[in-house]
Amino acid sequence: MKLTKIAKILLLGANIWYFGEGMLGPLFAVYAEKVGGDILDITWAWATYLVITGIFYIVVGRLLNNKPYKEIVMVGGYLLNALLTFCYIFVSNPIQLFIVQAGLGIAEAIGTPTWDSLYAKNQSEEMDSYAWGLSTGQSQIVTGIAFGIGGLITHFISFKALFVTMGIIQIFAAIVTSQLLFLKKKN
Repeated sequence: MKLTKIAKILLLGANIWYFGEGMLGPLFAVYAEKVGGDILDITWAWATYLVITGIFYIVVGRLLNNKPYKEIVMVGGYLLNALLTFCYIFVSNPIQLFIVQAGLGIAEAIGTPTWDSLYAKNQSEEMDSYAWGLSTGQSQIVTGIAFGIGGLITHFISFKALFVTMGIIQIFAAIVTSQLLFLKKKN
């Protein structure tokens, strides 16, 4: 059983992205309170993110169905996610937090369906369950480690340092996945 080169790049890029994204994790509630949010603001900010993400998963999935430029769109989604992560630095009230959350929902919805499609397309029949187990298992492990490191950065330094670190890691994920653009040109 062997993963294709494309599947390996997709897994590496996704794991880097999950690491950057996962650093905020449960700290989101603390951050939301820090910018003036209360329990309802935290609830609505997270609900905004989930609803926007869900709607745009469907829209992006439909728009990109059978399109040849999925790699470009996925890398763009990763870069947009990094940019919006940096925007957390400038959030000073709950409304701005809602806007950033909505933007992050759109960014995830641009990157994830394209990633799923590319990953599924680059699996052999002998790897069908194992490949998806790798994808999900690795993301859970990486996110769990990221939660811990994010907590350490926030506790010992600041939220600003956390967001800068997250954004840089997400840019690195975009760079790793952009290798797919060069592989596609060779084929």
